[in-house]
Amino acid sequence: MRLSMRQLEALSSVAEQGSMTRAAADLGISQPAVSRLLADLSTQLGFELFERRDGRLVPTQEARFLLPDINRLIERLDHLGEVSRNLTDRKAGHLRVACLPGFATSHLPAVLADFLANRPGVTVTVEPDRPERIMEWIIGEQYDCGITDGFEGHPAVHSEIVEIRSVCILPRGHPLTNRAVLRPRDLYGQKIIHTRRDSPFFRELNDAFAQEGVSLKSRIETRQFTAACELVALGLGVAVISQLDAAGYVDRGIVWRPFVPSIPHRLALVRPIHKHPSMITLEFMEIFRASLTGFEGNDRKRF
Repeated sequence: MRLSMRQLEALSSVAEQGSMTRAAADLGISQPAVSRLLADLSTQLGFELFERRDGRLVPTQEARFLLPDINRLIERLDHLGEVSRNLTDRKAGHLRVACLPGFATSHLPAVLADFLANRPGVTVTVEPDRPERIMEWIIGEQYDCGITDGFEGHPAVHSEIVEIRSVCILPRGHPLTNRAVLRPRDLYGQKIIHTRRDSPFFRELNDAFAQEGVSLKSRIETRQFTAACELVALGLGVAVISQLDAAGYVDRGIVWRPFVPSIPHRLALVRPIHKHPSMITLEFMEIFRASLTGFEGNDRKRF
């Protein structure tokens, strides 16, 4: 028994629309053509597909049993068609990006503007969230790619690690702006705004202070570098953050100075390893990587 996709599409559409006429309009064929498709399918399967209730066609129990698998098959074929179109015409399609919250409002918008400038048919979903949630989405193949940090490797994830230089940011007019480079001992006694204590970046920063024999005077703990920029601009302290984030605030009340020793912020550009990436996904990731040029502290690493 060989079933045709057109038969399955007719079954799915009539089940959803409740009418042969509306299903015909949905499929772009005539109502008699829909009727013939369903009659042939019913004969091949050996049972009725619909019954009429209150003027509406309702799937029989047997048809309802088949519909979830049929709808999944149709969705997979639609996805295959989209991938094929993306391979031949990279100016159309949909891109799903998961990212750190700070990127959604700082660096990413400019990259997207560049990416979409010559791709009028491309649509994008941007979903900001914490690193743990981003990894769940990528492992579950719910998003095409992600921008995160704190990544330690996973067999279901392809990742490129880009190490971004860190700098010390200070409120405009702060006495330490007279120095060309800042070290932990220069920040002794300063009120420090820093990332969460359980983050690898904070642990490295705290170790750098300890190695110079000074303590880090914590004032505000925040997950996002962009939040640290806002707080520093208000004069609430100083911070050591990614230069990439600091660059967006140089005209907004802060100044930055190089910080030594080097404590890189390790960005991870990730995508599902078992899901074939569309050309749009690969092109976006390449454009995003290129946007990091000038901020990199060390060579990139791939998992």
